[in-house]
Amino acid sequence: MGSLACFVFLLCASLGAANGVYGRVGAAAAESRRLQLHTDGSRGAAHAWPGYLYTRAVGRCTPQFWSSGAEAWPNIAPQEAAVAKVFGSRSVERYGPRLTLLEATMRTDDVGGSAFVKLVKHGSAALLNAYTRRGFPFDSWEVKALLLEALVSEEAAAVQAERFEQANESCV
Repeated sequence: MGSLACFVFLLCASLGAANGVYGRVGAAAAESRRLQLHTDGSRGAAHAWPGYLYTRAVGRCTPQFWSSGAEAWPNIAPQEAAVAKVFGSRSVERYGPRLTLLEATMRTDDVGGSAFVKLVKHGSAALLNAYTRRGFPFDSWEVKALLLEALVSEEAAAVQAERFEQANESCV
């Protein structure tokens, strides 16, 4: 009789679990595991770490987009073109004769670094956008002239780099 009672208990326990007798525990656990979006933009429970690093979105006009190879570059400004050839001889002093447009858009040392690095990175993307994006706020000749004018000082470079960055990030 003891083995029959044990068998019946196991059978009832497994049927009960299958029929959702223990469902309240599962639902409460699922509710507590549900991701929540907080006002600061983080996800997860209030006490949990988000589990990922925040990165900037890569729009269709950013330097990251152009360096990714997701879209063909315009023939007038190929990837291997030297910054000095595209923007003019005044840029050689700052960037050297060998820096290419692709290398300029791929740079990662612009965050917290020199304003001139940020200028060439976002200026190169702005030039590509001027050639390829209808309605971009700068013409190609303007991008070239503004970049060269901004080479006079670190402050001028920072201001113009910020303008190029805003135009690149707001472009569609």
